Amino acid sequence: MLIPEEWLWMVIVGFIIAFILAFGIGANDVANSFGTSVGAKVLNLRQACILATIFEVAGAILIGSRVSDTIRKGIIDVEAYNGTEALLMVGNVAALSGSCAMLIGATIASLPISATHSIVGATIGFSVVAHGARGIGWMKLGMIIGSWFISPVMSGIVSSILFVLVRKLVLNKEKPLEPGLRLLPVFYGVTVIINAFSVFYDGSEMLYFDRIPLYGVFILSFGLGLVVALVVYFFVVPWQRKRIQADTATVRLTEAEEGGKTEQKVDINVTSALESATGDSNHNTKDKGANNKTEEQKQLLSGELEAGKGEADASIAETEEEPGADDGQKRLALARKSVEDKPETAKLFSFLQILTAVFGSFAHGGNDVSNAIGPVVALWMISIDGTVSQKAATPIWILLYGGVGISVGLCILGRRVMKTMGEDLSKVTPTSGFCIEIGSALTVLIASNIGIPISTTHCKVGSIVFVGRVRSNENVDWRLFRNIIIAWLVTLPISGLLSAAAFAGLRELI
Repeated sequence: MLIPEEWLWMVIVGFIIAFILAFGIGANDVANSFGTSVGAKVLNLRQACILATIFEVAGAILIGSRVSDTIRKGIIDVEAYNGTEALLMVGNVAALSGSCAMLIGATIASLPISATHSIVGATIGFSVVAHGARGIGWMKLGMIIGSWFISPVMSGIVSSILFVLVRKLVLNKEKPLEPGLRLLPVFYGVTVIINAFSVFYDGSEMLYFDRIPLYGVFILSFGLGLVVALVVYFFVVPWQRKRIQADTATVRLTEAEEGGKTEQKVDINVTSALESATGDSNHNTKDKGANNKTEEQKQLLSGELEAGKGEADASIAETEEEPGADDGQKRLALARKSVEDKPETAKLFSFLQILTAVFGSFAHGGNDVSNAIGPVVALWMISIDGTVSQKAATPIWILLYGGVGISVGLCILGRRVMKTMGEDLSKVTPTSGFCIEIGSALTVLIASNIGIPISTTHCKVGSIVFVGRVRSNENVDWRLFRNIIIAWLVTLPISGLLSAAAFAGLRELI
């Protein structure tokens, strides 16, 4: 069916703004997936972009349609627009515009906000102007708002419990490599089970996953997790053990050699300095006064060396302190110096963190692509069917369109918010990064499968703060956390106001 000519401009403008919105989501929310991995130095930005492009798009296609349905039909009562379909279409254009402006602005300010907050607020904004409060689905909205506050706490608790277990079973051991290797198949298996379940349970219609019965979903998920665990146990663990032990031995040998050279150099320098000051003692034994002079020179040299050492220590201390840094920032910098993984555990969990980052990206694509394409799907379906019911499934090609936009935004503008999440808020290491990502991914995937569009930003920030606090209270930049909370609180009302203003102007055109 052809799109009516009077509606065509809204569809075209909607698709353009939707791509810009997806770009903003990629630039802002990408930190939820790969910020901790880049902050822990497990991946560089280029590697993160490649992996995110693949798995954001895959998540959008495989599990993105469920949350998309909530965004376009669950927040407002679309039946209230029967007979005024053009009004709902221009409302969706306004929602895309308000959300896009809010998200791009926050990204420029390097603040991680909720794309979900943004689009929900924008949707409510135009609906209030169109039909007042009666056009809003309050029950669904209440569930969504409740999840915004519950999700960071739940995600933080899950990540913290996992980190405490990892610390007790691996990190606190004198030789953590072997305990870590024993647990590696379990970590990989559980991670795969969680994500496989999310794919198969009420999954993609295109791949017929929606026809798999519940018992079949359990068999497939746990079977795949078991296969992965066995592969890791028989192949990955021996390879990891051999590689890490070889790397560790090389590092220790290098450190020992460098330490010996440094010690020898210091001895030579001190001896040369003493000899140059005292002269040859064989030539000075004839005169007692000369001996006294030699002792005085030795004492003088010793004092100069001590004074020089003191000045050097002061100089080093000054360079380590940031100019103008207050006591809180000094304590933060000091605490983060003590947050380190042992080399063998860092290498062990680096591979695992990449896996969890990939699954986090997959979850993000499934949950947050709906924020970009939910309104544009509504535009497309209304224009094709001529009704507001929108009963057809979300087209795969529109999900792909949103996923590509997210990936482009990540690659071009993703560095800003990624630094905030991965480095500035709390120091992240491979072990804590793994716990942060698996806890937040589990929370997001469960919510996505039951159709609640929770904030991946809230989940990831909650996990980062909780795990950072477990490691050290001073490891969290509480001032930055306060600013992030403020940004969260103003996202929905500002998006709503921008959308309402856009709707008030655009409806004059129809």
